[in-house]
Amino acid sequence: MAARKAVFINCPFDGAYFPFFHAIVFTVLYCGFKPRCALETVDAAGTRIAKIEKLIEDCPLGIHDISRTELNAHGLPRFNMPLELGLFLGAKRFGDKTQARKRCLVLDSEPYRYQQFLSDIAGQDIEAHGNDIPTLIGKVRLFLNAAKRGQPLPSGALISTDYDKFRADLPALCAEVDVDSDNLAFKDFVWIAAAWVEAG
Repeated sequence: MAARKAVFINCPFDGAYFPFFHAIVFTVLYCGFKPRCALETVDAAGTRIAKIEKLIEDCPLGIHDISRTELNAHGLPRFNMPLELGLFLGAKRFGDKTQARKRCLVLDSEPYRYQQFLSDIAGQDIEAHGNDIPTLIGKVRLFLNAAKRGQPLPSGALISTDYDKFRADLPALCAEVDVDSDNLAFKDFVWIAAAWVEAG
């Protein structure tokens, strides 16, 4: 796919969030864009932050879910997502003309919750998904629809229905290619989801 269709996905990668992460990736593919994230490469030769910086440089679009900033068992917050959002916004502000055209969707679980821990982005349009996957899909679809030219994308409701069908088919699809559906690597998920979407 053309580089202009690449979408940087910045979100948690823990087990509890994976249904939401998979829904974002599926929606990006369904809408004809290319999902990119830090999980796509397994390479100990470079630092994680350098990989993320390269991804951000390469992607004109970004989807940032900052909803999982809760405290961990040690009483510390998770700031990876806000950090990567800051890098993306910095690339847009201080980069060349190509970088200046970046567009992003910022998601949180509740309206205005982000103001308690990331008040510097107050005034930007933050979308709340309410920890609801169909709502999340609708928000992602709306963002991508605004970023494309030509015919409108399918509705969020249709994409959500097809995502449910895909989830039901996923164990069998994984079995066909001998991969573990419970420990699905990002690259494997993208390949399987893209094939399912292309098959109609």
